[in-house]
Amino acid sequence: MERRVRVRFAPSPTGPLHIGGVRTALYNYLFAKKHGGDFLLRIEDTDQTRFVPGAENYIIEALKWLSIPADEGVGFAQGKHAPYRQSERKAMYKQYADQLVANDYAYYAFDTAEELDTMRDTLKANGMSPMYDAVSRMSMKNSLTLPSDEVEKRLASGEPYVIRIKLPRKEEVRFHDIIRGWVVVHTNTMDDKVLFKSDGMPTYHLANVVDDYLMEITHVIRGEEWLPSAPLHVMLYRYLGWEDKMPEFAHLPLLLKPEGNGKLSKRDGDRLGFPVFPLNWTDPKTGEQSSGYRESGYFPEAVINILAFLGWHPSDHRELFNLEELVNEFSLERVSKSGAKFDVQKAHWFNQQYLRGKSDAELAVTLKAILDQKGITANLDYITGVCGLMKEKVSFSNELFSEGAYFFIEPGKADEALIAKKFKEDTASKLKAFAAKLSEVNDWTGAKLEESFHQFCEAEGKKPGEVMLPFRLSISGVAGGPPIFDMAALLGKETVLNRMEQFLASLPTSLQA
Repeated sequence: MERRVRVRFAPSPTGPLHIGGVRTALYNYLFAKKHGGDFLLRIEDTDQTRFVPGAENYIIEALKWLSIPADEGVGFAQGKHAPYRQSERKAMYKQYADQLVANDYAYYAFDTAEELDTMRDTLKANGMSPMYDAVSRMSMKNSLTLPSDEVEKRLASGEPYVIRIKLPRKEEVRFHDIIRGWVVVHTNTMDDKVLFKSDGMPTYHLANVVDDYLMEITHVIRGEEWLPSAPLHVMLYRYLGWEDKMPEFAHLPLLLKPEGNGKLSKRDGDRLGFPVFPLNWTDPKTGEQSSGYRESGYFPEAVINILAFLGWHPSDHRELFNLEELVNEFSLERVSKSGAKFDVQKAHWFNQQYLRGKSDAELAVTLKAILDQKGITANLDYITGVCGLMKEKVSFSNELFSEGAYFFIEPGKADEALIAKKFKEDTASKLKAFAAKLSEVNDWTGAKLEESFHQFCEAEGKKPGEVMLPFRLSISGVAGGPPIFDMAALLGKETVLNRMEQFLASLPTSLQA
């Protein structure tokens, strides 16, 4: 009988969740839903020295914000495989480490940190790889080299020890990766990794394999950085007698810097001005703050779309997919082996498309919240009208205010250099005459204002551009923006005429009418 698809996202709570980790979670989610399976969230906190308070809740909140919740896991539903936090599963790992030792697939090692350093330095000095392996282990202090009675004595006395896997010499480890095809590694390039630590906790390698087996994981979809560990995990499945339940592997390509050379890091985001984390994060130790996509004004749907395309491509040339469409279209076979460059401008474009797809009323809720924070009061219908005019001009919802503040507050002083460049001797007098014509308009609509404008230009023998820019500067203070006549209609007759009057009065004496 075919097994039900079960995948897991298994981050460590060592800090904020990198956007590359979010992509891993997304691909796991898409794969599970495509195949009618389960998506689990497991927290791998076996290394308690690296635990960061708040990191676990951050991971959960990020998944919920992006609408890719786990079917089971920490912070979500508790299925039959709970608990999903490895520190709460501590008691179950030792039996598997002991099983490996009993079957001669692992051994006790009593080496001190100093003895390990000496071994590695000696190997380096002789031009050899500094590995604890099938050769070097025979000169070390472990249950393979010590008499059995001495081993028992050391264990009974409570002497610190670790349990290491016992890898064979010159054996080929082969496994199939859904993205990369067949991977072949020789054991003489691998070392005897620690499986169980002296603090009574398993290492990532043992806990990862044991939990994947017990939680019935069918596919391990994770970052490329874990590819070197995969042969060791394959050996553990073999040694534990679980080869028939070993999951299929798929190692995702790295997320690269925008320049393409190297893994995307927080420093790249700081340098180029974009987030590398889904949510804002404050380091509990240093107080250092890092920006997130949510607080930077990205829509969760846009972030999902951005991440989906970083390493995967659909069957056609479409670029905009909602989550349901991504589930239907997604396949691991169309995930690339090569790294995916993060394109900041493309990320902006995606967000812009989703912003434009929002209704004016939806955007008005966001803009009203921004105005409330700033202590600015405005009618909701008016705010909705502003959103309708501004949404084609911005990429982020917070820009609805930053780029259109003149809808709510008096514009600042217009660009003097632009005025000096564009204004002629008669510009101010023509603008004043246009204001007089506008004062006679009773049907204050965009269409009527545009009609009056063209009538004025024709009567004065002026090109529209000679009057339109001064008009825009007089009522908004900036040279660009939404359609000028619709903008003026929304601002209202009184506001427009008052602003034009104030603008004319502020001009240098040499340019005043």
